[in-house]
Amino acid sequence: MPEPSRRPSMGSSKMQTLQHIAELRDALRQPRRDGKRIALVPTMGNLHAGHLELVRRARSDADIVVATIFVNPLQFGANEDLDSYPRTLAQDQAGLEAGGCDFLFAPGEAEMYPNGRENQTIVEVPGLSNLHCGATRPGHFRGVTTVVSKLFNIVQPDAAFFGIKDYQQLMVIRRMVVDLCMPIEIHGVPIVRDARGLALSSRNGYLSEPELAIAPTLNRVLRETAQAIEAGESDFEQLAETAQQQLETAGFRRDFVRIVRRSDLAPATNADRELVILSAAYLGGARLIDNIEVSR
Repeated sequence: MPEPSRRPSMGSSKMQTLQHIAELRDALRQPRRDGKRIALVPTMGNLHAGHLELVRRARSDADIVVATIFVNPLQFGANEDLDSYPRTLAQDQAGLEAGGCDFLFAPGEAEMYPNGRENQTIVEVPGLSNLHCGATRPGHFRGVTTVVSKLFNIVQPDAAFFGIKDYQQLMVIRRMVVDLCMPIEIHGVPIVRDARGLALSSRNGYLSEPELAIAPTLNRVLRETAQAIEAGESDFEQLAETAQQQLETAGFRRDFVRIVRRSDLAPATNADRELVILSAAYLGGARLIDNIEVSR
């Protein structure tokens, strides 16, 4: 049975799109006074079924759902795809409204960083932000935590929803919320995949048809690695290297495959029981990420 919607009666089912912080705060003032539960779904737009699943989960949890679309320049490196990142606002608005979103906050850069990127106060989670994706994309998670903390302060939600595909990002945000005593529940939502097992991603649009045929190999290799661990294999470094080689044979360029413990994403030891296999690999013009949890 699907979970019942908690959408309140607001006089109109039409989603409102707002571009200014003051407008959004004003729109949320009365629902908050009325004791409505508010959920936030932060995105960079170009929405797919994975994003809309976040909205669905938020809709089942809260009275008011706020989604945000902001292509955050602080989380892109110098040679990354900030300028080419797909921007599909009209399509995204239609999907969000159909999914039961109440408010879309779609600010410009000047609204989010009025003093410029260089003068923006930075929020950073040390240690955890520098591992794995943070090592190959220096400063990425600093940009993520800075913009997410701003969105949390703007919306002041009771709960926020993030995809588990970005496993390290979810861990970093959870750490930030605990460290800064933010009264927000953080919910991780399982990965949404296509029929072949490829994790849905806005960057899948960069793949050619031949590359799309190769891309599901990433998940297949992770599943095979997980099965080996469940069968008792414990040379985690060798398992990760074997997975890397399989991906390279399939046509990927290496970034990393790592078998780590879930609690802090440190390298797994034979004593650890709750693990996650993290991966990132390049295929054509896209950097794809995926992960799979394993229990021993």
